[in-house]
Amino acid sequence: MTATAEPTTPPRTLAALNPIEQLRAGRLPRRLVQLYVGLILYGASMGLMIESHLGLDPWDVLHSGITAHLPLTFGTVVIAMSFVVLLLWIPLRQWPGLGTISNAIVIGLVTDLSLALLPTPDALWVRILFLTIGGIALNALAGALYIGAQFGPGPRDGMMTGLVRRTGLSVRLVRTSIEVTVLAVGWLLGGVVGLGTVAYALAIGPLVHILLPIFTVQLPARAKS
Repeated sequence: MTATAEPTTPPRTLAALNPIEQLRAGRLPRRLVQLYVGLILYGASMGLMIESHLGLDPWDVLHSGITAHLPLTFGTVVIAMSFVVLLLWIPLRQWPGLGTISNAIVIGLVTDLSLALLPTPDALWVRILFLTIGGIALNALAGALYIGAQFGPGPRDGMMTGLVRRTGLSVRLVRTSIEVTVLAVGWLLGGVVGLGTVAYALAIGPLVHILLPIFTVQLPARAKS
């Protein structure tokens, strides 16, 4: 007798789709729900990390630095910076998708709502939970959900991938360069840097690496051709 090889499930991968192809790719109801659940959770995770008062991720260090000088809410600054970053997509010749525009608006609105509803904890252990479970683990899950919905990257991630494509440099080098730059500018503006900043930088990549394949919606083969 000869052993019969069992069929294997192909790995879930992100498809390279333009905005029209994203809407025509299939499984639309499932993907839309996943997109907006992910964006809402992402905004909530940002609120939890802010309320931990233990430090922010590099982009939020920049956002908090800007709020120290302008009479704007944190979420408003997040939205405004998203559209500023989208302007940088123009020379990169990238088109925003539904997920890109939704990311630019929804996350900022939910962050402000979270900050209005969440208490500011006094106990250190509660603040650590806010940081680790809310600000980092929930953030990674939320990112995997909205990216895996396959409606295009957020403004900041899209800028990174666009620079990688146009310059030929590695993802690691481009992402590190961007995040070091925004962290430095945010810190100079008075943004909140702390233990959470380091913890986020060390943990978010491995967590998203694990979660993204799980939550990437497999599209019909024709959508990826």
